[in-house]
Parts: sequence; C-alpha cells; structure tokens
Amino acid sequence: MIAVGNASLNATRRTRELDWLDTTRQVDVLVIGGGVTGAGVALDAAARGLSVALVEKHDLAFGTSRWSSKLVHGGLRYLISGHVGIAYESAVERGILMKTTAPHLVHPVPQVAPWLPQARFMQAAMLRGAFLGGDVLRTFAHTSDDYLPHSRRVSSAELLRYAPTLRPDGLRGGFLTWDGQLYDDARLVVAIARTAAQYGARVLTRCAAEQVTGRGAVVVDQLSGRRIDVDASLVINATGIWADQVASGIKLRPSRGAHLVLPQSAFGGLSAVLTVPVPGELRRVVMAIPAPDGRVYVGLTDEEAPGPVSDVPVATDAEIDYLLGTISSAVQVPLTRADLLGTYAGLRPLLDTGHHRGEDKTADISRRHAVITGTDGLVTIVGGKLTTYRRMAQDALDAGLADGRLTARRPCLTHRIPLVGAADRVHLAAVRAPARFVQRYGVEAAEVIACEPSLLEPIAPGLATTHAELRFAVRHEGALTADDLLDRRTRLGLSAADRALGLPAAEAALQLSAPSG
Repeated sequence: MIAVGNASLNATRRTRELDWLDTTRQVDVLVIGGGVTGAGVALDAAARGLSVALVEKHDLAFGTSRWSSKLVHGGLRYLISGHVGIAYESAVERGILMKTTAPHLVHPVPQVAPWLPQARFMQAAMLRGAFLGGDVLRTFAHTSDDYLPHSRRVSSAELLRYAPTLRPDGLRGGFLTWDGQLYDDARLVVAIARTAAQYGARVLTRCAAEQVTGRGAVVVDQLSGRRIDVDASLVINATGIWADQVASGIKLRPSRGAHLVLPQSAFGGLSAVLTVPVPGELRRVVMAIPAPDGRVYVGLTDEEAPGPVSDVPVATDAEIDYLLGTISSAVQVPLTRADLLGTYAGLRPLLDTGHHRGEDKTADISRRHAVITGTDGLVTIVGGKLTTYRRMAQDALDAGLADGRLTARRPCLTHRIPLVGAADRVHLAAVRAPARFVQRYGVEAAEVIACEPSLLEPIAPGLATTHAELRFAVRHEGALTADDLLDRRTRLGLSAADRALGLPAAEAALQLSAPSG
C-alpha cells in the first residue's frame, strides 16, 4: 500500500518545501520542467517510492503543454502519414486517460469530416481510411464502443446537425468517428502535479535550475533570490522547447502550431470536431473544435520556427489567414479577423537528427519522443505529444534507472493511478455539483462549491468563471499570481477581452484567499 498525502499546492506549502530542500539539499530525482511531461515524471518517480523535487522556472503548464488543440486523440494525423506505431501508442494512452487516470477531464467527442464539393476523391479516401484504421487501433487498445463508437458514413443532413454552418451546396455526406477531448490541457498538468505532490513529490514553481548536470543543479528561487545547491542521484531534463538550453549536445528543430479562438456563435452551435482537408494538400487538415465556455478552437499549423525561443509564441498573420481561409472553405459565411476572440501558438520540441531527407518541412518530422542520456548521466526527454505524456515520463525514468545507481521500490504504476478528482462515470454522475464544475474538478467539485453563495457568482458579466474557482486555484492548485489564475487555471487569457474583465477578481482572490497548509 502506498501512503498518499495532501494534494494541495499553495504558497504556504511551497515555502515549507523550499525550506526542506534547503535543509536536505539532496533528492533521489530532480525533475526540471513543470509541463505535462515533467509533472508526469514527478508522479511516476514519487509513486515508485523515490524522493522527488520538481522545479519550474515559471508556472505549471507555462510552455507548450497549454497550447495544444485540447484533444486526447488516437493519432488520425499519424495514421494519415503512415506512422502507425505512434498512432497505436496514442490510442493506448487515450484509453488510459479516458477510463482510469482522468475520466473527469477527458470525454468522448464526435468528429465529422464532410465530403466537400472541392475535395478530391483521394482526400476523402484518405480520411475514411484513417477513420477505419482508428477503429482497428481502438480494438487493439481495448477501448470499447461504450467509450468511442466505431466510425461510419453519414448523410449530409446528419452532418448539418453536428455542424450547422456547413455549406450545404454540393455536400456529398461525409464520415463520423469519435475521439477523446480534453477539457483543458493546463488543468491536466495541474492535476498531474497535484497527484505527484499527493505521493510526496515537492513541486516548486518559480524556481529555476542553473548549472545543471547529471548529478544535480543550483535551484534559484525566483521570488527571493535564494540559491540552493541540490545533489540528485538522477536529473531529468523535461523542459521541452528549452531542453537544448539545459543539456549540451542536443539540437532541436522547433515547429510552431497556431490556433484561433472564435465564439460558438460563429459556428451556429458546433457539437463535433469539424475536420476540413486543406485544399491542394493530401495529408493536411484543419479542425474546428468545440470548447468550454462558448468557444471554438481552430487549428492547427505546422511551421518552422527558427531563432530565439519565445516564452509566449504568437500566431503569424500568414497562419491566421491560412486557418481562416481553410475553415471558411467549408462554411456558408466566411470567417474573418473580426470574428476572432484571440489566437495562441505553441512550439513543438522536435529533435533535429540532422537527417533531413524527406523532412523538408517540420510537418514531416516524426512526433515519436526521444530519451537522450548525456555523458554525465543527465536524462533529457524531447518530442512526443500531450496524449502520450505518461509513456514519455515512464520511458525517461526507466532510462535514468537503467544504470543501477538508483533503485526504485516499485515498478511504474501510473497506468492505474487516478489523478486528483478522477472517478468512474457512475461516481462522477453522482457528484452534487453543476456539470461545468464536475468537468473541471471531478469529485472535487463538491468541495469547490462548498462556500457562501456569493462566491458562486461569475467574476464579471459575460464570464462563466466564478469567484469560488479562483479561490480554489489559490488554495489548492498552486496559483501564485494573477497570470497563473487567468492564463493557466481558468484560460480566460485566451481572449484579451475576457482577461481584462477577469483581472480585478483575480487580484482580489490572491489577497483574500489565504492558503491552507
């Protein structure tokens, strides 16, 4: 039996655990990076009985992890491009997330691919083949039809029920399949980190790692300037797009993926992921993805991103026009920049192997993750995708343990560890809380709403976020600043207008919500 403790992250706990690190100055595993992979490594290591410290220079989910399409998918794109192994791994990990580790955050979503008048036969055949291949992978991944029904051909009338703004003229029906949708990627990262903390990991945000080697690092508290020399039996570099700045001898070839944020009103109540083939491209599609709080995400691009790495990448004008143009080719009323609520972009940490034959574009580079062990023992994990974070974390930790200098008490258990808030569908349905809270917090929803009624009011007119959610984020989810609240715990920051409306309440929550230990 594994002893499980308190999953709350807050300023009080951070201070206490930073003091602990300053006193002991030694851990079994030091994880650098608080994205989905770093949080996954911390959980895996802690569950195996190792002492763990995770340090993150900014906030949880600060980098690429929060800029995804918010899908936990079985790898449609990888099937189209012939990467069956990656697609299978994705299907397996999707099943684990949906059924065991995060059923409150991941739910089935229909995905439709209309056969548009301008679509070539080969494009339609490619999509249909990929959907059928996805059915096969679901079977091998043991994901039943109760979770994800098999794909099928659908009529134009059924397509229009899912996507009312589709252009009906010349529509030749289409295809329907089912995939997994993540309520929010940043919330997944926070849930993993909190579960790691529950298993004993020290999760320290606003702490940078300097002078990193395979045997330790200097941890610098960004709030106080305190410097702590930390020795570790194993150091894992999970800094994503910044990995080559931590580990020498690694070269990345970053790829930028951009998305648009639009209101649901522009799509007439879109209830499925709308998949539109890119004109003139056989293997590329653009998707319109229904999202919480009346939003739709449209993405994504795959463009070379050379030069200095930006903390917050931005979509280019060309990417915005490309996405608007492609999705507009399928709908009755073309979308314009006037419809935009916002945009976002993330950088994929793709490993540059130096072999560019057949890889003239970053879209051609494999998304399979890579684990690299340096001559000093520093383990670096790069590549991969959000859906397969758990397997990436397991592979990175296994690589670090392979030389025998550190022995885990238990094998990897993360395939059967529910994240905080998780429960099966029966128990989630029984939670006495509005559906929106259950989707965000799972069984913790009852705790979030256990407050005075005034805190359940929206923080500003036109917003769904409540004061109770901000308070919970400060007390239990490690939010230390207004940016943490707006940009990662609630995602109001995806719309500049919503962010401005929510800022006063976020600042007030930080002052009024005294963290509990």
